[in-house]
Amino acid sequence: MQAGKTELLYLRDSYLSEFEARVVEAGENYVVLDRTAFHPRGGGLVSDTGVLNLGAETFQVIGAEMSEEGVRHILDKMGPRTGDTVEGRLDWDRRYRLMRMHTALHVLVAVVNARTGALITGNQVETEASRVDFSLEKFDRALIESCVAEANQRLAEGHEVKIRFIEREEALKTPGLVKLAAKAPPDAPILRIVEIGDIDAQLDGGPHVKNTSEVGQIVLRKIENKGKSNRRLYFTLNP
Repeated sequence: MQAGKTELLYLRDSYLSEFEARVVEAGENYVVLDRTAFHPRGGGLVSDTGVLNLGAETFQVIGAEMSEEGVRHILDKMGPRTGDTVEGRLDWDRRYRLMRMHTALHVLVAVVNARTGALITGNQVETEASRVDFSLEKFDRALIESCVAEANQRLAEGHEVKIRFIEREEALKTPGLVKLAAKAPPDAPILRIVEIGDIDAQLDGGPHVKNTSEVGQIVLRKIENKGKSNRRLYFTLNP
């Protein structure tokens, strides 16, 4: 799948950590590549980091962001020019941690949604700790703790995580694929679905692990009241 001039390699293989690509645009502090495994910032996920190698010279990728031209790889210094061939390498430990966090979030959201009908009003997935906001009126810590315990049980069961692509019209006919409050499927003709065993299936563009057994345990940090119908949950992972 494409975004502007960039083929998004991470949509089909979250475990791809090294790749070769051609620079199709070079800006003041960034390059756009014809293909990339770097996931840009968006959808509540921070971006990947890593390096681009051009011959013997190494450029740090300090972030990535989506633009009309494609994925912009923000560099610590300039050097690559349009037409250059570079080798990209992700900071794999960071990426894998984000994959585990992201899959944990999906399972937790699925459990809370099944128990309460609550939708997501916001989220932020980071390496050390993540948060998710739910459209819940009643603040019930016991319920949330019970949901976390159930999510951990489902994770430990070892459910396979699958990626598939469907036409937008089919997605519109499938209930439950969008768990974000007040949000419809994007306008793209082909959409990406992430399926986690029999636990969850929803539209998603981010990286995930292949099996829930890789995630570890969700550890609840705190719950905050962020408004009349908004509850914020902070969590991390063990290990």
